Order: sequence, then C-alpha cells, then structure tokens
Amino acid sequence: MMADSKGVAIVTGSARGVGAATARMLAEKGYNVVINYSKSEGQAREAEEVCRAFGVETLLCRADVARDEDCRRMAAETMEKWGRIDALVNNAGTTKFCAHDDLEGLSREDFLHIYGINVVGVYQMVRAVVPHMKKAGSGSIVNVASIAGVTGIGSSVAYAASKGALITMTLSLARALGPEIRMNAVCPGFIQGDWLRQGMGDEKYEATKQYLEDTTPLRMTATPDTVAEAIVYFISGAPLVTGETLILDGGFHLTTTPITQR
Repeated sequence: MMADSKGVAIVTGSARGVGAATARMLAEKGYNVVINYSKSEGQAREAEEVCRAFGVETLLCRADVARDEDCRRMAAETMEKWGRIDALVNNAGTTKFCAHDDLEGLSREDFLHIYGINVVGVYQMVRAVVPHMKKAGSGSIVNVASIAGVTGIGSSVAYAASKGALITMTLSLARALGPEIRMNAVCPGFIQGDWLRQGMGDEKYEATKQYLEDTTPLRMTATPDTVAEAIVYFISGAPLVTGETLILDGGFHLTTTPITQR
C-alpha cells in the first residue's frame, strides 16, 4: 500500500492507562496509530474510537509482545496498511506484586514471565520495526521504564530488575541505532490508576499516594496523561535527544526517605 502522509505510531499495551493516553495524544497530533492489546479487547476498541475522533486512521492489533512472531506480525500489518512506521512506544508491561524482603514470593517462572514482556518484548518490538525506520531514514522509539529501575523500589524485585535492564538496553540501543533512530526512556514513579490500585489494594494505594503528595518536592503524583505528555515530547519535540532517561516522579528521587509499595 502507498505510504500515508501522516506519521504512524505503534503503541504497545494501549488499551488503557498510559498507553491509551499516549495513543490519544499522538492521534491529536495527527498520527495514525496502532492500538495494541493482549487481553482487553473492549477497552482497546474504546481507545481506538477516541483516536478516530481526531480524524486519523487506526489499526487494532491483538499481539503478545513476549512472542516474537506477534511483534513481527504487528510491524508487518502496520507497513501493509500505511507503508511506514515513524514511532514505537514500548508501553506493554507486567509485574507481580511481592514485598522485596519476601524472597520466597517470586519464582523462576515469575522472573521469566516479567522479563519476557518488560525486557525481551521490548527488544523484539525494536527488532521488528528497525529495518523499516532505517530504510525511511528516521524513527523515534520510547521505552516506558520506571523509577523502580533507578532506585530499586516498586512492586517487586523482579519488576525493578526488569526496568533496570530496560534502562540499560535503552542506552545500548540508542548508541547502536543512530543516526537514523532516536531511543529514549521515561521512568514514571507512582501512576494514578487501576493498575496500581488493583495490585496494592485500596488502602495501601491511597496511603502511598497521600504520602508522596505530602512529601515529594512537587507534591504530586503522575497520571497517565502526564506520562504520555513526556512520551509524545520525545517523539515529536526532541530531535537532538537520544539515550535519555527521564524521571517523572514529582521529585521523589530527591527525597532521603525511601518508600516501598508494601
């Protein structure tokens, strides 16, 4: 198919939360967007309709980024529809909530599952789109990491370790993929929404949110929209930036009292 004049962005895990907010903001900027999901088809269709309201085209793609064949298929279907891939947002992720001192709470299988999506899945998506971006002469990739990968906190040791690996991979690939492709990462702290609320439970969620909003320098926590704004900046507004890791935590990393999401 002939290339569309609009930019094209793939956003993994875009049925809800940060992914859906990012897809919406890219659509508002005129990007055609791929809405990816693995389970939440109803929410993905809702996200797709929101994007279409901005007059862009969408592609709904069920794919598990932990499966290389799914990643390659998503890239191939995008190219078939629009003939280009300008941006990739690696947002799909998973975790298992487990206290960091509960060493029996995580199994080998837990680690492999979390790494399969949060690290290997990102690598596979990058590998699937890079040939098309290189051929076009430009592209931007943004990885959604976490403050957990910087400070060693978060929902579990496996999750923090996976996000640390993702940050390192961002640096490695930013060097390897230039000059045509820029790669950056965002590292959100506490993000308001159902994902953390369901994992932590209402009481711990509200207590942690309140603590952060009382003690961090900016007295605020992230929302899907504030994270999406930073992602879109890296895609459309930072032509000289690559290999950057942007912390989005209201200044939590500047505080001296650590907090764990117990």
